[in-house]
Amino acid sequence: MSKADTGFVPPLPGKRRNSRRVEEMVRVDHAGEYGAVAIYQGQRAIFKGLPHKARIARQLEEMEADEQHHLDTFDRLIFERGTRPTALAPIWDVAGHALGAATALMGEKAAHACTEAVESVIEKHYAGQIEELHAMGEAELAALFTKFREEELEHRDLAIEEGARQAPGYALLSKAIEAGCRVAIKVSERI
Repeated sequence: MSKADTGFVPPLPGKRRNSRRVEEMVRVDHAGEYGAVAIYQGQRAIFKGLPHKARIARQLEEMEADEQHHLDTFDRLIFERGTRPTALAPIWDVAGHALGAATALMGEKAAHACTEAVESVIEKHYAGQIEELHAMGEAELAALFTKFREEELEHRDLAIEEGARQAPGYALLSKAIEAGCRVAIKVSERI
């Protein structure tokens, strides 16, 4: 009996479209953007009423607007692709607001250190997804993720310029936030 008789078709070399993996990407990125908006809202809640903090409040407002645009896009993708959002959104909302408020209470440099840490993890996360999407032939989604990654890099670079690395306890704060982000990514892909 030949391969043609059994209906067996050998797999093509390289990766192919994997709808389950794309759903995971959309779900986790939706959760991440949701958390990012919450972080900036938590930080702005501390800084917005303080006249001497108007500059950072404006910066945070602009970065939050970028993240809100990303979130709106992922809201649309969740709907269009029939993807289940993470069940942990309420937790990410509370955690994001708490992290934002806590780092803002520590001062401007700590708020920027938070941004740097989060965006450093996220840009690497997007970079890996972009590679996967290209390999799957998902060029349109890869282009969108590339645009969002570039905006995340702008946020990270601004945070560094504004003194993120001069925050009290920077190394510990940064590593803790990065670790939390990596855990949130893994959990949100599945739940």
